[in-house]
Amino acid sequence: MAARPEVVVIGAGPAGLATLKALTDRGIDAVCFDAGDRPGGLWVFGGPGSGAYRTLHLNTSRTRTQFADFPMPTDWPDYPSHDRILDYLTAYAEKFGLREAIRHRHVVTNVRRTDDGGWSVDADGPDGRVSTNARAVVVASGHNSVPRWPDPPPAGLTADQLHSHDYRDPEQLAGRRVLVVGGGNSAMDIAADASQVAARTILSLRRGVWVVPKYLFGRPSDTLNGALATRLPWRLRQGVSQTMLRLAAGHPRAHGLPSPQHGFLQDHPTLSDVLISRIGHGEITVRGGITDAKTSTVEFEDGSREEVDLVVWCTGYRPEIPFLDVAGDEVPLYRHIFHLDDPGLYFVGLMQSTGSALPIVESQARLVAAHLAGAYTLPSPEQQRADRADRLRQAHRRWGDRRTAMRIDFDAYQKLAADELRRGTR
Repeated sequence: MAARPEVVVIGAGPAGLATLKALTDRGIDAVCFDAGDRPGGLWVFGGPGSGAYRTLHLNTSRTRTQFADFPMPTDWPDYPSHDRILDYLTAYAEKFGLREAIRHRHVVTNVRRTDDGGWSVDADGPDGRVSTNARAVVVASGHNSVPRWPDPPPAGLTADQLHSHDYRDPEQLAGRRVLVVGGGNSAMDIAADASQVAARTILSLRRGVWVVPKYLFGRPSDTLNGALATRLPWRLRQGVSQTMLRLAAGHPRAHGLPSPQHGFLQDHPTLSDVLISRIGHGEITVRGGITDAKTSTVEFEDGSREEVDLVVWCTGYRPEIPFLDVAGDEVPLYRHIFHLDDPGLYFVGLMQSTGSALPIVESQARLVAAHLAGAYTLPSPEQQRADRADRLRQAHRRWGDRRTAMRIDFDAYQKLAADELRRGTR
């Protein structure tokens, strides 16, 4: 490692690896601090901050998930398992010579501006604290490591409680009366797992969600939506997509699920091929939101009650960035990358995409590297702020108050990032 690298990258998951690759392509020296003992980030089963479980698979298809410059093997299934994705990320790091830049088992504790306009990064490692100065810092550590528990928690509930972040194996559910709370992808996966081994499985949904089969008309469902995205604005695409869903899978109401409060493409999609079948076979009982809980009895919005042994809270994560003492959805960013108040501080992967994250972080990393190499110029600060304000208004109209600042449309953002790079280069 050079005495003073040009850039410090925080995190060696997909976002950090893509950033190291983009910096290497531009000839920019970098060092990466990562809490784990191998590259892969949250895809490392049992690694620091990882919520990966044994039955975890991609919920976006292989061709819509892979990096553009490193395709996944064509003989892999459409939705690879978590261990295959980890192998893929490991091979990516090996092929492009990224591992030498990574300092494993280093937990970043503080990032601060220095008097000369650069940055200083403190990290606790195996040999004690390390302080590194650099021209720029790229935060690529993600935002899915700090579990969000219900607030306030149900008073009087004596059943065991587990956050999905700590779920690892269906054995944790075997023979128990399991209540899964949430409507995201993890909730659907865990409910499906429970329905195979638990004595009883209940799924509690406070609000309706669109459940998308992983295949529509014989093709991975996200490839169809991607084809529509190249031709239609999202409002028209929403109508077409909802029609296709009703034809192929029926409305959620038809399967005993609550009606979604928002149109399709106005929340993160929930993908499952198994959930509807398990509900239809009576192996999963669907309930509304929780209204009361005493000892092991849980009451729901419709007045029904269930006796449970274990509650699995699939209630998401808090987007905390502890070494900056800020929440991820409060960081003012241009294009979800460039800090408006602190030049030289960049973010890769601080977003919630309607599709896969890997192509997005690859595009973001290329913009960061081009900017640091002097091959891409940002608009004026005033233009950046005006653009961000306009896009926040658009995002609010589409997604409401649900982490508006972090939401992006996968296909629209990919086009925007490519256009941005061309404009900035000119």
